[in-house]
Amino acid sequence: MSGLPRRGALSLSLLASLVLAGCSSEKRATAPDVPTVDVRQVVKQKMPSRIKDRDGWAQDIATAFESQKLPATLENVCSVLAVTEQESGYTADPVVPGLSKIAWQEIDRRAAQLHIPAFLVRTALKIPSSTGKSYSERLDSVTTEKQLSAIFDDVLNRVPLGQRLFGSLNPVHTGGPMQVSIAFAEAHTDGYPWKREGSVREEVFNRRGGMWFGIYHLLNYPADYSRSLYRFADFNAGWYASRNAAFQNAVSKASGVKLALDGDLIRYDSDEPGKTELAVRKLAAQLDMSESAIHSALRKGDTLEFDQTSLYERTFALAEKKNGKALPREVLPGIQLESPKITRQLTTAWFAKRVDERRARCVGRTN
Repeated sequence: MSGLPRRGALSLSLLASLVLAGCSSEKRATAPDVPTVDVRQVVKQKMPSRIKDRDGWAQDIATAFESQKLPATLENVCSVLAVTEQESGYTADPVVPGLSKIAWQEIDRRAAQLHIPAFLVRTALKIPSSTGKSYSERLDSVTTEKQLSAIFDDVLNRVPLGQRLFGSLNPVHTGGPMQVSIAFAEAHTDGYPWKREGSVREEVFNRRGGMWFGIYHLLNYPADYSRSLYRFADFNAGWYASRNAAFQNAVSKASGVKLALDGDLIRYDSDEPGKTELAVRKLAAQLDMSESAIHSALRKGDTLEFDQTSLYERTFALAEKKNGKALPREVLPGIQLESPKITRQLTTAWFAKRVDERRARCVGRTN
């Protein structure tokens, strides 16, 4: 649970961009000079020796690579292992310190927003749940996101006040060994190789499902990055966030408008233009583009094709002419991670660099 409300978005030695582009839903060919590996053997070799059931982990990861037709390179396997180690320490349902307190704070926050007295909520949660224990007892002893998600599902189904507090949405948004977004998983079920016995949400909290959807999020999209560092940032901030942050940097250089380099090119919560779109509109005449053409191009910001648009090409050309130098096409997004679980000030850049360090150790590990 990278945050009951929301994740900070929420991730390799230098390789040719063709290698990284090969990790895509378009199944681009692996570069001929990059050898493939036996995923099962590499996972068992590269995972820390302390990890139990290495055969099970290896099988689940190999199945994900095979069913998603991802290039089985050492770089890709170590990228998966690095994210998993960073997010959960190779635990399918990791313990979250202070989760009970976090859960109660979220409930109290929702109640306050709806002007529901706290004592009324606490009283409602003292009734027996489906396990026989009261909801309050279960919340007081909850330690993992899987447990908490099950409690909220129970509350939504059995407690009338639960519907009022949370609507029909379980507020646990991420889970599993790679801490993948449950909404992302629910939107990307095609090709899932196992028969589901429950919901997609429940699969995310299992090792096999959590790894499958997490690997999909990390590797199964085309991106022409020079380093996997930027793919890790995308894992945390959203697909193409690093490419889009570089575009925002170019817009800022060309327009003189200071922008947050967060990778969000349009607003998804409103039809109104966001700060990036407004800044681009200031350049409309110089770009020889209408506002509608600008908006149409920005809407492609979550696809590989955005960097082939006239808007992208003209903006960089204009920015580089004004600044007299080439500008980067990939930038680590400047996003502050927000989560009740995070007690320090952390950023997407911190996450990406930390994962990249783990990736490097994995590549060099021989145990």
